[in-house]
Amino acid sequence: MAEGWDEDGLRAVRGALHGPDGTALLAALRRGPVSEVLQLAGDGVAGAAALGLPGAAQMAATFLGALRERGFRGDEELADVLRVSVGHAVNAVLRPIAVDLEMLAMLLEGTPAESGGRLDLSTGECRPTFTDELETGFETFEKADDPERWLSVPALGSRDGYQDMELFIEGLDDAALADRLRTAIRGRGAFRRFKDVLARDERAWRLFHRLSDERQLGRARAWLAEEGCRPRLPFRGGG
Repeated sequence: MAEGWDEDGLRAVRGALHGPDGTALLAALRRGPVSEVLQLAGDGVAGAAALGLPGAAQMAATFLGALRERGFRGDEELADVLRVSVGHAVNAVLRPIAVDLEMLAMLLEGTPAESGGRLDLSTGECRPTFTDELETGFETFEKADDPERWLSVPALGSRDGYQDMELFIEGLDDAALADRLRTAIRGRGAFRRFKDVLARDERAWRLFHRLSDERQLGRARAWLAEEGCRPRLPFRGGG
């Protein structure tokens, strides 16, 4: 089982995505396998390439190769962004939104009875349904249905999350752990039992969450593209 990214490395990548330019991101990406952070860092690499930073085009090419090999949902949409950033494609007609894909993924992956919400197209803010229910005022009641500003975000439930667990199990090279996890995901309470078993193996826990996070980000990106939008690129001058 590969070690993958440690927490310090992931913090460096996340911090660099909020930096003034992509220089720190390109350096941070050398700390682990880029195949595990494609969706997390892809927009940042595209932003660095669009600015013409040294090494950014090469990193974009590395990301493109890894995306082609992996083929998760949302990977092709990210590949389009990267191809545009290095001048190999015409920009798709998708509206750039300053959205946090992780927050959007949380809304999309929630249970229909408890989650879902709205995306503010002007700011990128993701608002869970319960937030609106707790608020009153003119904006909530008079402007909530304005299609020029708000995009409704459905809660799609746990089916995709279950498939993430199955995919992770199939990729394990630890047969005993894989068998325990296959047993854990049978029947009701599968997610809780899966996490209970996985919590006993720190490396496996870390690798699963890296896989799950990537797939959730990709699904959020794909959903956003279906709605005619994409995440805005980070860094000064990002589009």
